[in-house]
Amino acid sequence: MDEPFTPPPPQIVAVWTALMRASRQVREAVERALKAAGLPPLDWYDALWEIEQAPEGIRPNALETRLLLPQYGLSRLIARLVEAGYVARGPSPGDGRGQLLHLTDAGRAVRRAMWPVYGAALTRTFAGTRAESEAARLAALLKGLTGEGRPPQPPIA
Repeated sequence: MDEPFTPPPPQIVAVWTALMRASRQVREAVERALKAAGLPPLDWYDALWEIEQAPEGIRPNALETRLLLPQYGLSRLIARLVEAGYVARGPSPGDGRGQLLHLTDAGRAVRRAMWPVYGAALTRTFAGTRAESEAARLAALLKGLTGEGRPPQPPIA
């Protein structure tokens, strides 16, 4: 039988709302800066970065997990990155149906060109705010929310 619904405490709703608003505000600032510089959108950067972190190649489903994009959105993004010449698809060794994504030299170059614009937009967005002065604490709190740094939980029998 389902447990009765207990609404979250107001402070949890307040945290959620602030987190979503802050995320949207920072993301929009970065997107505006990239667009003004004539560079690809932020999703492209994130995908290129994750692919670059896997020099042996990465499977699309692993990329999906890292980016938290729906499968259909990721498929379109990968197609655009391949069409732009930033990513190459290749066979997965030992798996005739699988594929690996690899960053091309052009992909590496555009990702590197994007970072100074992206980083500067982050700096401008946080500059002079309490979030800037408490960035380490804020990062630790958010990592606690996502479970980063926690020991793995044993499986439930």
